[in-house]
Amino acid sequence: MQDLHVSCSLGPFCFSFGFGFHSWHLCLSSMRIFNMLQVPPYERPALSKGFLLPEAPARLPSFHTCVGANEERLTLKWYKEHGIELVLNTRVKSADVRRKTLITAMGETISYKILIIATGARALKLEEFGVEGSNAENVCYLRDLNDATRLVEVMQSRMGGNAVVIGGGYIGMECAASLVINGLKVTMVFPEAHCMARLFTPKIAEFYESYYEAKGVRFVKGNVLTSFENDSEGKVKGVILKDGTRLPADLVVVGIGIRPNTELFGGQLTLEKGGIKVNARMQTPSNASVYAIGDVATFPVKLFGSNRRLEHVDSARRSSRHAVSAILSPDKTGEFDYLPFFYSRVFALSWQFYGDNVGEVVHFGDFAGGRFGAYWVDNGRLVGSFYEGGNREEYAAIAEATRVRPEVVDLDELGRLGLEFAFRFARKDLEDPLPPPEVVVPVTASQGGDTSSSIVVAGRPVYGWHASAGVLVAASIAGLAYWYGWRRRRW
Repeated sequence: MQDLHVSCSLGPFCFSFGFGFHSWHLCLSSMRIFNMLQVPPYERPALSKGFLLPEAPARLPSFHTCVGANEERLTLKWYKEHGIELVLNTRVKSADVRRKTLITAMGETISYKILIIATGARALKLEEFGVEGSNAENVCYLRDLNDATRLVEVMQSRMGGNAVVIGGGYIGMECAASLVINGLKVTMVFPEAHCMARLFTPKIAEFYESYYEAKGVRFVKGNVLTSFENDSEGKVKGVILKDGTRLPADLVVVGIGIRPNTELFGGQLTLEKGGIKVNARMQTPSNASVYAIGDVATFPVKLFGSNRRLEHVDSARRSSRHAVSAILSPDKTGEFDYLPFFYSRVFALSWQFYGDNVGEVVHFGDFAGGRFGAYWVDNGRLVGSFYEGGNREEYAAIAEATRVRPEVVDLDELGRLGLEFAFRFARKDLEDPLPPPEVVVPVTASQGGDTSSSIVVAGRPVYGWHASAGVLVAASIAGLAYWYGWRRRRW
């Protein structure tokens, strides 16, 4: 095994990204892992999907790390079998990248040769926007296992009641679907003109909003929460909006974004676009011994020709693999060439997006039938693709077309061709094919229902190939530092 000292800061947060270890765990024998969690690392996508289902909900150990990528379930038994001592409920409270040391909350000093920062991000709180009272018993966030468990408890105690969802992004849309399936009356509140404003066009958003409304969801757009109305026990019974509107609320779910966890490295590393700036090897230019991956990393995206910080499991998985490869096999590892990818599944809907949503947009397909898409064309080239209701081959086709960035001469023709245009660029012999968009991983009832990225479809779990193994890389990388630091002190 290479004489490699790797560590990761485990701040007081849960991590927001994941990746498949593949063969990397072969390098991680005879070590200790320390982890701020009270359970072994798990996959985050389950929390806003299968975990919230009223029937056969996902529960640990069914979504421990790597399951969603059809890999091994990393339970306590797995760590033991691989010679890894998993030490839970431990975190790093400070880091000194110049001296290459970390200090845990217990006061232990850990030395490293290479540091991989995998601290992810934390949920934004209402208090950061001047709204007090989100510590009420029936106000919930959704970022970690404790949040999800609390949300389920509150939701089950208020069946048939009124739920208000603050935010119209991923968390808001996915939680709203689950709340409806659990029998609550749901109102979504967000300041934008339509849902998923960072990605959806007005035409695309209209489709999803109409679908949600048919399920009973009410939308209040262009408005924000300003205060809560509480009962005598301090529980929220209503929310007050900026325009004075009062909405009855037995449950409030807040999903207003995340903030990267960079505090441990403030003033030590270069920050850009909210994250830690790295090069195409995921290495920080300000310190060659430090790498950053996942939600906390701002890295070069060739397709965009600029640095971006991407908040999604796929980016985290691939950037993690690339960083490890760059460390262990620097001569065989080139620049990170990533095709941005986002997806979601709610109710009976399923969409995927690749690339960037800039330039002119061209819609195509059957919106009434729920099989439609959009292309984005910038400077005469295709830079982004979206499709709802596709199959594996169709998603792979739009992904490859976006990767190729073909020239587009006639926008009207592009709209007429629709998926046919993408299939012109699909290849069967990709050296690095995209993961399949859907993989079903069977799980027995005794394992607690579905796996990591199960989704809500007509009240039943459906499994997706993506799963956020967020804490695994943080815990495992940190374990290297712990073990090596312990070994060096012994020596």
